[in-house]
Amino acid sequence: MIKKQSVMSNYDWRQFCVRINVNAPAERIYRCWSTREGMEFWFLRFCEYKAPDGRLRAGNEPVGKDDSYTWRWHGWSDDTTEFGRILDCNGRDFLKFSFGNAGDCSMRIRFEQQQHIVELLQENIPDTDEGKRVWHLGCKTGWTFYLANLKSLLEGGIDLRNKDVNLQQMLNS
Repeated sequence: MIKKQSVMSNYDWRQFCVRINVNAPAERIYRCWSTREGMEFWFLRFCEYKAPDGRLRAGNEPVGKDDSYTWRWHGWSDDTTEFGRILDCNGRDFLKFSFGNAGDCSMRIRFEQQQHIVELLQENIPDTDEGKRVWHLGCKTGWTFYLANLKSLLEGGIDLRNKDVNLQQMLNS
């Protein structure tokens, strides 16, 4: 007798990809990912990029490979801070960064069907119960929201983030 495998048994918990079309120039989308001002526009309440020599990058200065970062989110105290590195970038449509215990993330801007597509791949997620629950499911939910917020801000100017630290367990923070 042959046993049927469940669909979830073949699921790759070590990575996921989320994509969204954004009606904005690729250069503007890339700046939203590659500068302090850009990241604080749609994603973070605090972003700091440092060059490999320790120099703090200016607000609109693009990151470079091997830069380090410090990130904090709206709706979270300063105790929730992410530190990481820019692993690769090309100044146009690709940026890769470490994401703590959650693995590595790559952002690409693609052009398909006459539209810009922002694609986020998170990979090297630990294949553990914690990795599946916290970093795969949790991060996928978070990235889905934040990519929708990027689209909302670039296309209509509405910021969907919860900025009240007193409102906890919110989808939008």
